[in-house]
Amino acid sequence: MSSSTPDKELRRLALSVLQPGFVGTEAPDWVLRAIADGLSSVVLFSRNIASPQQVARLTAQLRAENPALVIAIDEEAGDVTRIESSTGSTRPGNFALGAVDDTELTESVARDLGRQLHAAGVSLNYAPSVDVNSNPDNPIIGVRSFGVDAELVARHAGAWIRGLQSAGVAACAKHFPGHGDVAVDSHHGLPSYDADLDTIAAQALPPFRAAIGAGVRAVMSGHLLVPAYDPHFPATLSSRILDGLLRKELGFDGLVVTDAIEMGAVTDRYGIGGATVRAVVAGCDAVCVGGEHAGPETVDELVAALVDAVGSGDLTRARLEEASERVKAFADWSLGLTRTVPVNPISGDIGYVAARRAIRLGGSAEAVLPLTAPPHVVELVPSTNLAIGKETPWGVAAPLRERLPGTTFVRVHHQELAADGALLESYGLTPAAGRPLVVVVRDAARNKWMGHALAELADARPDAIVVEMGLPGATAPGAAQIFTHGATAASGVAAAEVLAGTREPAHRA
Repeated sequence: MSSSTPDKELRRLALSVLQPGFVGTEAPDWVLRAIADGLSSVVLFSRNIASPQQVARLTAQLRAENPALVIAIDEEAGDVTRIESSTGSTRPGNFALGAVDDTELTESVARDLGRQLHAAGVSLNYAPSVDVNSNPDNPIIGVRSFGVDAELVARHAGAWIRGLQSAGVAACAKHFPGHGDVAVDSHHGLPSYDADLDTIAAQALPPFRAAIGAGVRAVMSGHLLVPAYDPHFPATLSSRILDGLLRKELGFDGLVVTDAIEMGAVTDRYGIGGATVRAVVAGCDAVCVGGEHAGPETVDELVAALVDAVGSGDLTRARLEEASERVKAFADWSLGLTRTVPVNPISGDIGYVAARRAIRLGGSAEAVLPLTAPPHVVELVPSTNLAIGKETPWGVAAPLRERLPGTTFVRVHHQELAADGALLESYGLTPAAGRPLVVVVRDAARNKWMGHALAELADARPDAIVVEMGLPGATAPGAAQIFTHGATAASGVAAAEVLAGTREPAHRA
């Protein structure tokens, strides 16, 4: 069958399994037309969000075309935030919650987020990441994980899912079967998880078992090769992993969603259309697309690819219908919650409470804090992966300046430092003469340039106070260390409060 003359019902089936993004804070005409033609889902990104009220208007506009429309978002409530991308998240991320290790707190934070998303009209959240960050050099997971221990991650995965779904928003456990033990960013290449079956069962699968046990409504596939299960196809394109492991062995019967299908790990070899077809053949029910390709031409291309694949026999109509039915069942479930779940937020600033509880101190912190004079703050800025919005603010200097007027700060990027070897002296040390020096880093142990810059500053100023907003390394230089376990706005405020002495001292690391 040619893609130029598909039968109408087949085109509706193809549309129904896509979850595309779009540009703008109002729904474009092409999206509204696609919904009328059978599109069952859309996904929101930070480019679609200006305020909670605007998002509620946007989702209402979309649902005027179809009240059961699935509206998804990628909101981890940590370093990866969409609903608060312009301000930074007012809730700490998974790694901070894992550091506290209070499942009731984790459930409360997720419920608070769920109520915010539900009030905005969101029905599916591509979270939580239940990957176990067992490789400290992992460039894509890091503080998005609850931790490095499978059982800790499992219990917080269950708590987070229960909290979110109790507020009427479906959770989506990702990135199946586990993206924590890789060293390649799947946005750009194909990672390989080379463990044997026993290791995978002990290291990566317990959080997914816990998620399924907690009633998670969706699971997101990971774009990674897992040779122990399938040496040829990444998980998103592997029926051995999606049907054999996830469906049959683990017993999951909910919605399987792809990670963004335009990512290099799958498109470099198969193209976006080929990857979409192979994902549905393998057992994916919904195809997430539009983070980077957000126009109607992408939807048209994927619809044509699916229709042509049915015509050629590469994809059976029965498999496409099965995927479409799972999307419909999910949509019916979420529609039933829109009128029954309360939307009032939890009283109190639960996100800030959690961020404060996640702070840990090291070195001589108790002896030198709080600061007695406004400091100079040097923030060393890493390159972040594509999951983290470039526009999302982070750091300690801004909230510290509010609490200690006279605080000065500078941000230093790797490229600037490489171009000017004297930059740390002129921008960092000279302005800090006779004043406290605070150095803020983010994954200094994984970013070698940052570790070297931090060591240089600490050598010159052994009394420097170091704030690590990423994964804590084995050792940290400086007289005192503050570990936030994440770089959210809430974590920055919590660190600033410790520096300024406006809160009780935090726990020691």
